Amino acid sequence: MKLASQSQLSSWLPSIHPQIWIFAIGRFLSEVGTGCTLFYAPIFFVNQVGLSATSVGVALGSASISGIVGRIVGGSLADSEHWGRRRTLLLATAISAIGSLVLAATNNFTILVIGSLISGLGIGFYWPAAEAVVADASQIDNRRETFALAKLTEGIARLADNLGLAIGIMLAGFFIAIIGSYRWLFVIDAISFLVFFGVVYVGISETEQQQIGEPEKTELFASWIAVLSDRRFLVYIAVNIFFTIYISQIHSTLPLFFKNFVIKSTPEGFAQTTISVLFAWHLVFAIICQLPVTSILKRCSHTLALTVSAILWAIGFGLIWISGTAPSHHLVWVILALGVFAVAVVSYTPSAASLVTELAPENKRGVYFSINALCWAVGSFIGHPLGGWALDQPQIITNSYWLCFILSVAIAVAILQYLNRILAD
Repeated sequence: MKLASQSQLSSWLPSIHPQIWIFAIGRFLSEVGTGCTLFYAPIFFVNQVGLSATSVGVALGSASISGIVGRIVGGSLADSEHWGRRRTLLLATAISAIGSLVLAATNNFTILVIGSLISGLGIGFYWPAAEAVVADASQIDNRRETFALAKLTEGIARLADNLGLAIGIMLAGFFIAIIGSYRWLFVIDAISFLVFFGVVYVGISETEQQQIGEPEKTELFASWIAVLSDRRFLVYIAVNIFFTIYISQIHSTLPLFFKNFVIKSTPEGFAQTTISVLFAWHLVFAIICQLPVTSILKRCSHTLALTVSAILWAIGFGLIWISGTAPSHHLVWVILALGVFAVAVVSYTPSAASLVTELAPENKRGVYFSINALCWAVGSFIGHPLGGWALDQPQIITNSYWLCFILSVAIAVAILQYLNRILAD
């Protein structure tokens, strides 16, 4: 069985477009820089800059405002015959580099908001074009194989993301232990975006050029109207917001929770090096699981794969609750929780992206992925301030916060079952 599975996976690899491998390298290099700041940013802004957890959550959540604009405009630009995926990616990486430099100079709430808004705009431009590039390169003649290949291709892209993040986190922990400066982490992040810019400029060609001029190429406004009239897609968007809120907790709320709340016997919680190792473990385990989980789920329905992910999120939040309430063995519970979250993420991301690929007509992929990316903006807009507020409350409310997420999973699963029915119609 194992050999058959390995042979089946190997048979897919030659079908993957060479441009995907180049793009994955670029994403890996960029995520090394992102990994340096992703989990340390809230700790830095709260414990060193001196802002409250709520204000940091609001500031980081403000990136979603510009992110919404970036995703709407970026999706339209990605579909434009005069602009396209490649130029949109170049614009995104340049803006993101500027945002990281502004965050490096942050010493008050105002500058933090400005840096977050710029970074959010860059991320907004990036995701619709990036996912459209992956989707464009996942098309083969057999329709069912196309969707299975889309999951595997997206899985490879996410593997590059997670590998880069893991290396970035370990480098950041080492850098902080030696120098003690968080600000330089944002400079490294800016440099990584410039490297990604170079990879895109040299190695990525326009993936939708063959579509330009086809009769079905629609006007921009008509494309948005058509997408917003797609009932199946709108139901998916509703449930996708739940997943993006969950993911936002890993990026902003959990690092500060581990630092300030998990161990009640010491005011300092886990050390920075411990937090670095914890999140590196989370990402390394995600890397290990990425292709096997993707291979297992590629023949499952999208809704089944997403349901599996939702259940894993509930289990993970339960383990986080235990880590904050248990009298001992906090580290064990946190390690287990981050391991479960890793599998939940790698179950979610390829299935969600390939479902959008299935629902979207080729000439509207940029707009579909633009709206899909808006879920991440909405999830961050809700999740970051909500998590910051919870961490500013008494311990009993902070701990109960994780139980509320477990209850929310039941709603997400119910929406997924409804989505499964209408997809079958």
